[in-house]
Amino acid sequence: MYLKDFPLLTLVVSLGALWLAAELGDTLRKRVGPLKDEDRGDFGIVLGATLTLLGLLIGFSFSMAVSRYDQRKNYEEAEANAIGTEYVRADLLLARDAAEVRELLKKYLDQRLLFYTTRDPRQLAKVNVDTAELQSNLWSAARAAQPTPTGALALSGMNDVLNSQGYTQAAWWNRIPRSAWVLMVAIALGCNVLIGYGARRTDQRIFLIVPIAVSISFFLIADIDSPRRGTIHVAPQNLLSLSQSLSAQ
Repeated sequence: MYLKDFPLLTLVVSLGALWLAAELGDTLRKRVGPLKDEDRGDFGIVLGATLTLLGLLIGFSFSMAVSRYDQRKNYEEAEANAIGTEYVRADLLLARDAAEVRELLKKYLDQRLLFYTTRDPRQLAKVNVDTAELQSNLWSAARAAQPTPTGALALSGMNDVLNSQGYTQAAWWNRIPRSAWVLMVAIALGCNVLIGYGARRTDQRIFLIVPIAVSISFFLIADIDSPRRGTIHVAPQNLLSLSQSLSAQ
């Protein structure tokens, strides 16, 4: 587990670290001496360029997080469509095979709902094991169907069900690279050191403006990028709707 997997902790730690960086810059100014007036123009260019770079990195990272969030939502919808389609295609099988496939699909759907809603690592591990077992049973049941064109169509639908789960898992693993976080944090710390060093006097209100803004940005990025621990996460609306529809039958 990394700090970025806990958005609220990311907010608190980044706020404290960035504020301390500004204090460090203020301490350096007191020990080394304040900037001379003739040097402030060049210093302003460096500080402005560094803050611009930080803003660009935050913007790109936010865009990456949102695109991954949208990808997880799309795959949740694809999973629901694949399961629902295969449930209907079970009509193409013999009555005995169709009943078995539908019963397995209902159990499989329950496991997929747990995958999206559980926050307990131990329960998630059990869900993954049960899902793999159900996938094996589903494939065996589909393969046992008569080798007819209609049976082949049902087998193809089952392949879509299994593939959709793999795509979903890959999307949940697809996170903002750790190197991008390291670069953002390093530049953010450098910016705050420069702000503290370039200040004309010690002013805690000034020193807190950039740390608060940047730490909130870090929190939002980490929250969207964290599939399970964030306050913003993918709700399995399509799977839940499908479950309610199948239960009503």
